[in-house]
Amino acid sequence: MNMREQLLMRRTDQKKTLQELSSVTGLTASVISNTLNGRRDSRISTFEALAGAMDASLVAVPNHLLPEVYRLISGKPIGPDDVLPAGQRLLRGEE
Repeated sequence: MNMREQLLMRRTDQKKTLQELSSVTGLTASVISNTLNGRRDSRISTFEALAGAMDASLVAVPNHLLPEVYRLISGKPIGPDDVLPAGQRLLRGEE
């Protein structure tokens, strides 16, 4: 999922209107709409403004770390699949 798609999904999840984003970012509603729908090739500063308006940040992640980042975002523990999360190990008295 690219940055534009992630921001579009975040906007949907937060139920933010174009007008709300416009008032926070200073961008026009048409610029926001065109950016989020891929009809405009926007600068990174536009994406940063939109992310900030939706309580998010843009982060550059080295490609070799992407699998771990996606795993963390999905809520899965990082590390081998057969290792219990720290909280579960603690409750079992293993730590």
